[in-house]
Amino acid sequence: MIARNIAVGVAALLALGGFLLWRAESRVDHVALSSQAQPVSVVEAQSALYRPMRTYVGRLDPWIAANVGPQFIAAYVDTVLVRPGAVVKAGQVLATLDCRNANASSRAVEMQARALDAEQRQLSRESGRVSSMLDGGFVSANEAEAKSAQSAAKQAELLAEKARLVGTSLEVNDCILRAPFAGEVATRSIDPGGFVRPGNTIVSVIDRSTVRMSADVPENDFDNVAPGKAATLRIFATGQELAAAITRRAPGADASTRTIHIEVDLPDPKKQIPVGTTAELQVELGKPVSATALPLSAATLRDTQASIFRVEAGVARAQRLRVLGEQEGKLYVAPADVPAGTRIVTEGRTLLQDGDRVEARLESAPAALDAGARTSEIAPTPAGEAR
Repeated sequence: MIARNIAVGVAALLALGGFLLWRAESRVDHVALSSQAQPVSVVEAQSALYRPMRTYVGRLDPWIAANVGPQFIAAYVDTVLVRPGAVVKAGQVLATLDCRNANASSRAVEMQARALDAEQRQLSRESGRVSSMLDGGFVSANEAEAKSAQSAAKQAELLAEKARLVGTSLEVNDCILRAPFAGEVATRSIDPGGFVRPGNTIVSVIDRSTVRMSADVPENDFDNVAPGKAATLRIFATGQELAAAITRRAPGADASTRTIHIEVDLPDPKKQIPVGTTAELQVELGKPVSATALPLSAATLRDTQASIFRVEAGVARAQRLRVLGEQEGKLYVAPADVPAGTRIVTEGRTLLQDGDRVEARLESAPAALDAGARTSEIAPTPAGEAR
């Protein structure tokens, strides 16, 4: 009886162990992951026209700008008559300073000059009379020369005092600040009651009848920015796009940055362009050529080379090719390297290797590119940077 129970128990344990072993082995996947098709997203390459461009970022400046403030005197600000946005005429009073001390000093110098003038005229007449008595022997030559010297010395003192009077007059005139030209008030830096010194700015005046766009371009683009070259200017602040032409170009490069300075003049009689803002200048190069457009997310870029995965008969094939250009999320390559309609991997490519089997899911095709689509290169572009 005991032996039979032991045999039954051993049999039950063996059966349970066999069941657990079978259950564990049934859950093991004996198919290698590398042999399974990897799910990826693909898009079809599209035909497009490529026209190389250069894009330069610069600043919009007024044609004339002036910081108005005292140049000779330090004083408290009495009045400021304008605020930003005010339109002013040439010679219009913008601000005044409290110059009672300067007025008093100028008045004192003026009175001193009058006294010296009267004294000098008296010495001049006396010297003339003494000189007239020299021929009769009534005075000595030394006396005549002394009187003449005194008159000349007083004349020099008078001239020095008049020069001081001119200086004090400039200080007095500096107390009334006027617009140097017709324009608009851009900034107001100090209010009445503030103390200013020579060189401080109270208000600034600008003339926007012509706006000047300034930019610095790489030295190897010297021929691309010749004066008269047609370009397109985009103003970031307003979103305007204007046809323009390069007005002037520096004859040499900056010694420290090796860049060439260029300027574009924009007539703005209605004064609608804000200055001190950023603008983008696009210059077209060459003629449009046929190209194939790919999503920028489908490639890894390094300098002018790109790495992509193309899908052929359910297999991913790695390819390196030369890039023509890029713009707004699009990459442009030669049609001989990637024909239109080729399926390019977008999502999942970072886990792929050349020759892997894939299960491709076609994404919705992007909007067809305009036949006149252009691409650009931002200058300067750092070389050798992977994206």
